[in-house]
Amino acid sequence: MTTIAANPAISARTLVDTAQKVISKAITHASEITEGGKLIDQYQIHTQRIAYLTTEIKAAEELVAFVERGNDRGHSDHHSAEMAFCYAAEIAHKLRSQIESAWEDFGLSETDLADLNSASIKELIRSGLSEEKIRNIGNAVLMTGGVNNVELEDEVATLTRDAARDFAKNEVAPLAQDIHRQDLLVPDELLEKFSAQGFFGSSIPEEYGGTGMGDLPMIVITEELSAASLAAAGSLATRPEILAKALLAGGTEDQKQEWLPKIANGDELIAVAVTEPDTGSDVASLQTRAEPAELNGKKGWRINGAKAWSTFSGRATTLALLARTNPDSSQGSKGLSLFMVKKDPFYGHSWKFEQAEGGVMEATANPTLGYRGMHSFNIGIDNMWVPHDCLVGEDSGVDKGFYLQMGGFAAGRIQTGGRACGVAQAALEKACQYVTQRTQFGQSLADYQLTQYMIGRMAIRIAASRHITYAAARSFDTRAVEPSMSKLLSCDVAGEVTRESQLLHGGWGYSEEDSSARYVVDALVLPIFEGTKPILELKVIGRALLA
Repeated sequence: MTTIAANPAISARTLVDTAQKVISKAITHASEITEGGKLIDQYQIHTQRIAYLTTEIKAAEELVAFVERGNDRGHSDHHSAEMAFCYAAEIAHKLRSQIESAWEDFGLSETDLADLNSASIKELIRSGLSEEKIRNIGNAVLMTGGVNNVELEDEVATLTRDAARDFAKNEVAPLAQDIHRQDLLVPDELLEKFSAQGFFGSSIPEEYGGTGMGDLPMIVITEELSAASLAAAGSLATRPEILAKALLAGGTEDQKQEWLPKIANGDELIAVAVTEPDTGSDVASLQTRAEPAELNGKKGWRINGAKAWSTFSGRATTLALLARTNPDSSQGSKGLSLFMVKKDPFYGHSWKFEQAEGGVMEATANPTLGYRGMHSFNIGIDNMWVPHDCLVGEDSGVDKGFYLQMGGFAAGRIQTGGRACGVAQAALEKACQYVTQRTQFGQSLADYQLTQYMIGRMAIRIAASRHITYAAARSFDTRAVEPSMSKLLSCDVAGEVTRESQLLHGGWGYSEEDSSARYVVDALVLPIFEGTKPILELKVIGRALLA
């Protein structure tokens, strides 16, 4: 083994830098053939390749950068360095393989691949993909029970993680399996305890009643709560976070003063009503309409239409609802506004809200495989009255709702990255616990090489998704592509890790009595909400890279 291969941090950095040089050339070529992204739909498969490879390389970069920062502080982490090396080797190998299999699409020359095809890089890739190295990582993970104690580089985030983990284990975990199996609504008692911890207001500034801890602590909270229950805890703060970000970006000062403290302390429970039965991810084609109206001399709007997959909208007291305010549908996304629609809370799988002002909303829950605890509803909306001061931004917010909502969705996407990390982490810990205790053919499952290898690969992928998510949170910008990259990768990792964990459980993993089965069905929803996987690859990440 060369000297460079003996140092995992240097090896990982060498592989990541080489991969970045190659993918940059591939992006340049893809931008040229798509005319700066205008022709993406004529090159969908290639755009997807470019978007996903770039995302994986970004994750490898963030993982190795974490290791390097630790080294600079004198806190070397050999375990993380080895994982960074293995992940970088896997991604470099995948990059070369995909280019070779679609040579004409990538449009690169042999010279462009000279570094990636060099003998030294090939040696590093082989070393990083060594099954013995991955097994050693798996063994180290098994010895700790798979518990996540990665350095957060942030004192507030570290203290927050401890508090959120204790809350998740003591308050959420004992309820999680019953909520899932019986398709129950998250109990009010848990909501009150959740609110008392300040979890609803973790990224809302203190001047508006929040704790002002910032986006990284918010993601850490989400991750820890999701490890206990995705829907009954980890996702509780996502909807208020989406509306809070929209208010902070475009609400009037009066609206911020009025709404944000109530959101932060849980007085207002928020649901999002954006998706419609016939539009899905095509938000610009929404048909629900809001028309100007007056009631007793007060300026406002009447809303008519239908919404689908509005999670938690039964129990919620306010819907963040996107509606068309410009009657010219050709305006697309430019003609939408974001409303805060007040309603009474309801607890069942169906509800009907009748306003004193004459409007009616009626909803029925969609039965789902997993993600249980909040219920997701289809809503019919008939002549709902909403005062003008409940339009985010009031006069300045008319026809600006799409942009405010998309900014909120960016926050939702890094939260989904955190949620995915939490579900994957729970599956890893459950697998470590099971294989350590289970004996087959005279020895513990944990003593078998294949078990160690599987655990090692699971841990490596979780590390990559965790660090791209943390990086997106540290530098959060609603216009940036990193939140979408975080969601894209982490959700796929969660799906893979939960299935691998289930396989390690054998038949018990298929039993609804075992939480590993819950992790699998919960993970299925992650690539769907907050922007489906193809939408992120083509319309968000791909478009941003090629523009």
